[in-house]
Amino acid sequence: MPDATIPYTAGTPCWVDLMSKDQQAALDFYRDLLGWQGRPGSDEYGGYAVCELRGKAVAGIGRASAPEGMSEPPTVWTTYLASDDADATQRAVAAAGGTVLVPAMDVAGLGRMLIAADPQGSVFGVWQSGSFPGAGVVNEAGAVTWHELHTSDIPGATAFYGEVFGMDIVPMEGADAYWELRVAGRGVGGATLLANDPPGTPAHWLTYFSVDDVDSTVDALVRRDGTVLAPPFDMIAGRMAVVADPQGAAFAMIKPMPA
Repeated sequence: MPDATIPYTAGTPCWVDLMSKDQQAALDFYRDLLGWQGRPGSDEYGGYAVCELRGKAVAGIGRASAPEGMSEPPTVWTTYLASDDADATQRAVAAAGGTVLVPAMDVAGLGRMLIAADPQGSVFGVWQSGSFPGAGVVNEAGAVTWHELHTSDIPGATAFYGEVFGMDIVPMEGADAYWELRVAGRGVGGATLLANDPPGTPAHWLTYFSVDDVDSTVDALVRRDGTVLAPPFDMIAGRMAVVADPQGAAFAMIKPMPA
């Protein structure tokens, strides 16, 4: 496992992608670290690469461009939440106090997308599937296994994501000051307080990738000029670390506890 079952229920994280200043360097890095296969796509679509694991779509890597008013483009991982109607979700984002950063657009028959930020500033994507439903493999070594919202306002996030996506944010049983994101009663991610991050860290979504051995994967990342933000440690869900790739994109890696 596991191949993802589709379609994704609205509100469920369904895809992640990275906008990178040096796309080929990023493709090479994640190939060596997580075993992905991918190459730049057509210039018609900005060269966006759909990376694969075991021949199934696992994540995207594109070319970053600087937003208006910024000299350097951000290099970040973005979590996409599934939607049945991207335009309706866009209206709901605005009505709930969020900000639409990239308005809804069609993507070559694959689907319809937009980029937004919640009222606390966490940036996320929205994906309405067409011929492309999202990640085809999750929850195995080399694939996405968790999505975590880092926010300064749990009640505010609960109100926003509940109104826009029908998501519930509830205390996680057995965990102190940690919350579970639920869609249709199923856990799809977590939430934690931004106060636990280094001072000055903005609100954000953090992507977790599953690995077979956290310590050896961290060693491999360091050899490839990545940065360790939180060294490997044991926690309730397994052993994990928080790192950044050589271009500064932060992500977590985890060896989950056996089910």
